[in-house]
Amino acid sequence: MSTGVRIRSDLVRSGSRLSDSFISLAAAVCRHPLETIQSLQRSSTALLKAGTGLSKIEPAAGDRRFDDPTWTRNPVYHALMQSHLSLVKEAHRLAGELQLSPRDEARAHMALGMVADTLAPTNTLVGNPAAIRRTLETGGRNLLEGVKQLAADWRDNGGLPAMVDGSQFGVGRNLAMTPGAVVHRHAMLELIEYKAQTKTVHGTPLFIVPPQINKYYIWDLAPGRSLIEYLVQQGFQVFVVSWFDPGAEQSEWGLQDYVLALEDAMQAVREISRSPQMHVLGACSGGITSAALLAYLQAKGSDWARSLTLLVSLLDIGSIADSSMGLFAHLETLELARTASGNTGVLQGKDLAKVFAWLRPNELVWNYWVNNYLMGEKPPTFDILYWNSDTTRLPAQLHADFIALLETNALTHEGGLSIGEHPLTLSDVACDSYIVAGRTDHITPWDGCYQTRDMLGGHSEFVLTSSGHVQSIVTPPGGKKASFMTNAGEHDSPQSFEAGAKTHEGSWWPHLSAWLAERSDSERRAPAREGSRKHPPLCDAPGTYVLAGSESAAAE
Repeated sequence: MSTGVRIRSDLVRSGSRLSDSFISLAAAVCRHPLETIQSLQRSSTALLKAGTGLSKIEPAAGDRRFDDPTWTRNPVYHALMQSHLSLVKEAHRLAGELQLSPRDEARAHMALGMVADTLAPTNTLVGNPAAIRRTLETGGRNLLEGVKQLAADWRDNGGLPAMVDGSQFGVGRNLAMTPGAVVHRHAMLELIEYKAQTKTVHGTPLFIVPPQINKYYIWDLAPGRSLIEYLVQQGFQVFVVSWFDPGAEQSEWGLQDYVLALEDAMQAVREISRSPQMHVLGACSGGITSAALLAYLQAKGSDWARSLTLLVSLLDIGSIADSSMGLFAHLETLELARTASGNTGVLQGKDLAKVFAWLRPNELVWNYWVNNYLMGEKPPTFDILYWNSDTTRLPAQLHADFIALLETNALTHEGGLSIGEHPLTLSDVACDSYIVAGRTDHITPWDGCYQTRDMLGGHSEFVLTSSGHVQSIVTPPGGKKASFMTNAGEHDSPQSFEAGAKTHEGSWWPHLSAWLAERSDSERRAPAREGSRKHPPLCDAPGTYVLAGSESAAAE
């Protein structure tokens, strides 16, 4: 196995670790005592106004923690709410007055947000009127149930409140149900081909590359909510990669190894489908890997891609790295987890999820804390949340490669990234591309995803959905709230795209299907069975790699 990809030495910069920023924050406080004293004075004044009913501060739009009418009707609770909000506001104001670098300031706001969300009165029984009312109504049974769930989460979920009731789901039972077979197995992946459901198929197959940190079945979530099922029913010959869940012995697997494994899988697709080219589709880190893969193939002279579809994938972070808290939190998640993967050889998916949860604690920790422990309610039953919790591990080398890519923005530089002896240039990827972003995406902001259009060599179709990071993928036809935007005119910026965009009600899946069909070879008779003589079916979908470590595997 390789020791990782090579990044141009002139792109590597220092001083990017999280600890450096906290040192800078402490030094800035010492250098600006006047600003600190003024902030304390303003805080005292704000608390006095809250206590005397003169404060005008209210929760931000969308902050549901204080929805209970007691927070406005009861003067004590109203003062408590306003005191908390005032202190949070003043702390963030101080962070903006310390003349920190953009990244250090962003980190300061992140840390303050974590502390503020943790100290919110709604996280306590006394400070949560809805929980008090629930306790009186149930005679305390909610707290008893909460203690049971707290003990279970401490034992089984690393101490974090569970986000989903996992007992209702199982891979191969009610998730990942589209019929198919594993037709190729590699140490790093299984390749699944799906059984044709139409008499003819488009002449160009579809090859899907999932993120390495999650299991592939977000593409085949559940009947009626599966992009794979939908595209198979639209007459596409669909293949998907199911990654092996690595252990410490695979710690040296890096981005180069994943690219070479995908090249091997693509060769299997070409042989089985008897098509020299295929549509390639990747999402998030799988999108980064797909882009590197196609640039690598072009560098070798292997023109295997008819098109490239990238979903919620960020290739250029340069223009928004310091301004977007969503992307910033994603970078900090990788940074905070760097030590863990270096010490153990792998980054546990659950550990990464835990770090990311604490970067957004109000939404991903305390919301469930209140629901599960104070209210005594079961966590929700939702297939996407189950998939999100069914994580895999990330090899230390791949983890390091992704950090290096993000910190250096190497993909934006010609030859900034090399695989083997081949410097990669994304502009050499001359096939058409279909780029999907989510308006409310907190991980890969849509204006950053838009920049990918200028990095690739072919014509790009940009689609902006109304959803967030994962929900942008799982948008089946028939949804009442879904919509997306396209712009057939000239545009060269996120702003100009929006200015001339047309809004379409419903799912973007039919739009993608039509786009892929236009770029496919003529239809031909559907294959009677999956695989070929050289690549016979090895087992039924969803395969064996996806079951490793999941509750489904434990139940077998």
